[in-house]
Amino acid sequence: MSAIKILSVDDEAPMESMIKQLFRRKIRNGEYEFFFARNGVEALGILSKTPDIEIILLDINMPEMDGLTMLAKVNEMHNPALRVIMVSAYCDLTNIRQAMNDGAFDFVMKPIDLGDLSSTIEKAIKQINYVHESQKEHSQLESLKKDLTMARDIQLFFLPQTFPPFPEDSDQLDIYASMEAAKDIGGDFYDFFHIDDDHIAFVIGDVCGKGIPAALFMAFSRTIIRSKGIQCGTAKACMTESNRLLAAYSADCMFVTVFYAIYNTKTGLVIYSNAGHNPPYVVRSDGTVEELPKSKDPMMGIFEIDYKEASLQLEPGDMLVMFTDGVTEAMNPDRMEFGTRQLMTILGGQAGKSSQQIIEVVKNAIKDFAEGAEQSDDITMLAIKRR
Repeated sequence: MSAIKILSVDDEAPMESMIKQLFRRKIRNGEYEFFFARNGVEALGILSKTPDIEIILLDINMPEMDGLTMLAKVNEMHNPALRVIMVSAYCDLTNIRQAMNDGAFDFVMKPIDLGDLSSTIEKAIKQINYVHESQKEHSQLESLKKDLTMARDIQLFFLPQTFPPFPEDSDQLDIYASMEAAKDIGGDFYDFFHIDDDHIAFVIGDVCGKGIPAALFMAFSRTIIRSKGIQCGTAKACMTESNRLLAAYSADCMFVTVFYAIYNTKTGLVIYSNAGHNPPYVVRSDGTVEELPKSKDPMMGIFEIDYKEASLQLEPGDMLVMFTDGVTEAMNPDRMEFGTRQLMTILGGQAGKSSQQIIEVVKNAIKDFAEGAEQSDDITMLAIKRR
């Protein structure tokens, strides 16, 4: 630990020898390092050359520049760790009070009580150490914030951001997705990719928890599902194999709800498997809204099971809307939830709209409903429409 640097500013010559005698042991042990000046002008010169001085013993009555004037100059340095201890005679209480009002840390009286001076310096050191610790924590928080911003950018890179994603299929299929994290980074994800010329897989997931652990498990889950989706020919095989790996490597009881489906671009047939996720809605071309059957299979990452699959036929103009529970569980200031009924009502009034238009309408409806309340969960939606 480096020595605490202390500047004594006093026009009385005996002050220097007295301080050196009083603190000789701490000086010898490298705990204190003293600098001495006879007036404010000389002291400011020392401070400019030694900016890491953190305690100033400042006499009030001095030639050339008095202590109150120098205190004002020290305040202009805006050093939060610097502590000024005023030194003056008992009869000068008016100036001492003025100094305290102007930001001095403490004061000692002449003739100086050596024990009082020592304890006052030690008290100042405790506050200085507290300031340094606070500055260190602030720097760590700033560094963490920068890391989280970078992590958010990396996470968004994982999620498809280009729409339409498959221009060659845009005359058959309209796809759009959106993810808004409750924190800097989130645990929701979506994805879509070609399995072969006639089949596109799409997935939406919601990892338990929030923040960095959820984001890491999200990236792990998304990567495994995409890899197994390309390897496996069916929805249930992809989910079963992905879950086997997730369950083997899941830490701290992490799990993820997932809706995974394979869409036939020629026929509009959807084969899907649901691992404990919110049932998506089908918005028919006439405005009718249907909820898919609730999943009886558990979320992924807990234990190995064989997942089941079901089918859905999308006719031209029909849309499948997938979402995470951050949509329906969004709250307003009265802690009322947005809810499934309101979501279904909104979706039913959007027949004929594009996937992007419907998602934007729902997002705006949630924003209006929340009335500025803090977002408590990630809000993610994925919609596909058969043209």
